[in-house]
Amino acid sequence: MGQDQTKQQIEKGLHLYQSNQTEKALQVWMRVLEKSADPAGRFRVLGCLITAHAEMGRYKDMLKFAVVQIDTARELEDPDYLTESYLNLARSNEKLCEFQKTISYCKTCLNMQGTTVSLQLNGQVSLSMGNAFLGLSIFQKALECFEKALRYAHNNDDKMLECRVCCSLGNFYAQIKDYEKALFFPCKAAELVNDYGKGWSLKYRAMSQYHMAVAYRKLGRLADAMDCCEESMKIALQHGDRPLQALCLLCFADIHRSRKDVQTAFPRYDSSMSIMTEIGNRLGLIQVLLGVTKCWMSKKELDKALESIEKAQELAEGVGNKLGLLKLHCLCERIYRTKGQQRELRDHVVKFHECVEEMELYCGMCGESIGEKNNQLQALPCSHFFHFKCLQTNGTRGCPNCRRLSVKPGYV
Repeated sequence: MGQDQTKQQIEKGLHLYQSNQTEKALQVWMRVLEKSADPAGRFRVLGCLITAHAEMGRYKDMLKFAVVQIDTARELEDPDYLTESYLNLARSNEKLCEFQKTISYCKTCLNMQGTTVSLQLNGQVSLSMGNAFLGLSIFQKALECFEKALRYAHNNDDKMLECRVCCSLGNFYAQIKDYEKALFFPCKAAELVNDYGKGWSLKYRAMSQYHMAVAYRKLGRLADAMDCCEESMKIALQHGDRPLQALCLLCFADIHRSRKDVQTAFPRYDSSMSIMTEIGNRLGLIQVLLGVTKCWMSKKELDKALESIEKAQELAEGVGNKLGLLKLHCLCERIYRTKGQQRELRDHVVKFHECVEEMELYCGMCGESIGEKNNQLQALPCSHFFHFKCLQTNGTRGCPNCRRLSVKPGYV
């Protein structure tokens, strides 16, 4: 298959894919991969296969094609191709919750001396790296990466990237419990979809609606949460987007749990868990098991709650998700306090505080915790964040956290 025929077949596959004929598109692209003698065409078709498998939640296949794409990029001896292939390798590992590998591949991308094409990918690289740091609960570095990605989006007028970064920022602030910002950013993403997204994939609308649903639930606006989640799920079902279907089922379950309807929540947690297990979203599974644990606790079934915690703890340790571990220690503390088991209680109190220290989840001005309850937060240019009221009251001449970090150990 020559260069022109390769190009035609790739376009044919794209047309089928955009018409929701995913399996037919995959067949066309696989044929191109087998028969094409054009390395640049092979590189492009591998990019199509990587994107399609990502959207279907077939992350192991996504990784397999990303590895082949690296070899093709090396064959082409072009730094732009190599940068793009390393970004796809980083994204594949991000989806599989291999966050240290993601960060390593992202750093490789940023160190490449490519042309302007490579530089335009730096926003996407920063976003992927931010998502990985967030998965590891390294919040300052995550925020730093998201802000860099946002600057790249603004400088290149890349509205799609801006939309994705806004969704990640919504997730970031939902985790550290600034629920106003957790809602603001996906609302901003939804605005971008409405204003610029006429030719975009519907996944951008679905993604923004899902993150809005999460924020609305956290704010107690359950009817709004349900509306947004239903819209997101409708698009996810139409497009066979398994990863988003799993997240929506988790959100539906959380909404029912917030309504004290655990009997309706349980089957939705089960459905979400089934898809998350199938696609390999270990981070999502931790969230499902946290919800299930809270349901068992509300039913006073403490031993069943501890069983769920044990499964979640194994996943959180495997992934390196420190916030998940902190939440699990907090739930264990409540369970063992109820059971009157003092030794276990003390053990989890100590581990809880170790997690808080490690993640720096406290305000450097007042010393009180961050992420314990809904609070307005404000980040400084260094990406350390504080209670908004503390910054208003005390002002700052630079960042107190950075000042502490710059003191030499010999003088402490």
